[in-house]
Amino acid sequence: MKFVISDPKSGRAYSATSEQPMFIGKKMGEVVQLDALGLTGFEAKIRGGSGNQGFPMHQSIVGTTVKKIFTSSGVGFKAKHKGEKRRVSVRGNTIEKDIAQVNLVVTKDGSVQINEVLKGKPMTEEEKLSAKERMIKKSLEQAGSAELGSGVKKAKH
Repeated sequence: MKFVISDPKSGRAYSATSEQPMFIGKKMGEVVQLDALGLTGFEAKIRGGSGNQGFPMHQSIVGTTVKKIFTSSGVGFKAKHKGEKRRVSVRGNTIEKDIAQVNLVVTKDGSVQINEVLKGKPMTEEEKLSAKERMIKKSLEQAGSAELGSGVKKAKH
């Protein structure tokens, strides 16, 4: 299970994973302890998540089922035209073992800094390249132009 933990004080989001499912039976809006993720003393509010099939959790659907709702806005749907409505599939508001990702917002800080516990490894130069830049570099290297492949520049955004 993957956890996305947002820290409103710093404005950053951190990622954590766990092999075993956690917070089973908890509902959206409940406050949970983050001790099992290594964040002793931290409390967070469950704000949502998504299942293994990619359907987002929806606050108004009670339980763990997947249902189709008819909506004009909100979780799982963004209207392209004014007044557009569509039927979309969403999950219930309760966490179960089929939930792949849980979104949490820190409500109470612990004794340590959150970025010290959940710091990720620094990105390599290869990971910093966009998918298109990686593809160009790979094709140039396969064509025998290894020196050209090493010269691929990062695009300015």
